[in-house]
Amino acid sequence: MSFRAMGESATIKLYQPERGAIHIRTQKQSDTLAGWLFILPGIAGFGVLTIIPIILSLIISFTDWNFLDGLKGLRFIGLDNFIEMWSDKWFVDSLTNNLVFAAVTVPATIILSLLAAIGLNKGVYMKSPIRLMIFMPYVSNIVAISIVWGTLYNPTMGPINSFLRSVGIDNPPGWLASSTWALPAIMIMTIWANVGYNMIIYLAGLQGISKDLYEAAKIDGAGPMRSFFKITLPMLSPTTFFVMITSIIHSFQVFIAVFVMTKGGPGSSTTVLTYYSYRTGFDFYKMGYSSAMAWILFLIIFLITFLQWQGQKRWVHY
Repeated sequence: MSFRAMGESATIKLYQPERGAIHIRTQKQSDTLAGWLFILPGIAGFGVLTIIPIILSLIISFTDWNFLDGLKGLRFIGLDNFIEMWSDKWFVDSLTNNLVFAAVTVPATIILSLLAAIGLNKGVYMKSPIRLMIFMPYVSNIVAISIVWGTLYNPTMGPINSFLRSVGIDNPPGWLASSTWALPAIMIMTIWANVGYNMIIYLAGLQGISKDLYEAAKIDGAGPMRSFFKITLPMLSPTTFFVMITSIIHSFQVFIAVFVMTKGGPGSSTTVLTYYSYRTGFDFYKMGYSSAMAWILFLIIFLITFLQWQGQKRWVHY
């Protein structure tokens, strides 16, 4: 296509794309539109069911609101909820229990799952059934597991204390009935339930390590322990980082086991932030205070994850 401008003698030629190029561009736009239409329901569901509730909970955290009164009972009180919780004994106890729970269960789960993965990565008799048995608790219903463990922990008729008495321990722990042993009892059950999942992750990591590295180390005279600390652990560092992040987040979200086994008791010995936030909102009808605690929990998890993300540059080898 060309035209001659007024008063000019030169002919300006305009670029005209080839018909094939136009077709490709039209096809690409059509594919893009189809892609957006496919993911639109997911985006809409995520926005309505996740993003909007998050924003509303942030707004509610600055209010004193009993939801039974409807929106007319909404009263803005600024930062009072966030200030009040630090003088609330139940909140402080819940936060302490959460930190203790994470400090014990996360390292214990990682160590046990790593040892199980190393043991089952080699030629072990009945390897597959053993893997299945270890993984099974993770995919089982947590409510059912909590009920079963509650029976096992029965202080008078439970199998655990019966066994302890049979081996000569006259005064075994009261487990869920004891303010000293209730939280450790839930920790033991949580570790047992989560080892299988982390073991599968570690097995995938172990099978991704090249055998040439071990052969080279063997030629250089390295023994099994040296190979483990110089090859296996460094090569598994990305896996360990992933397992650590997910385990910490999971430990701060523990709720069902506490709800089913102890309901936060005895006293506040097993009350954690999620359970106390739930009770504050739906038993005491203080939705503003409950939302403020939920946001504090979110900020704690975010801060720990951020620090881990910054620290992983020093010990994770990709």
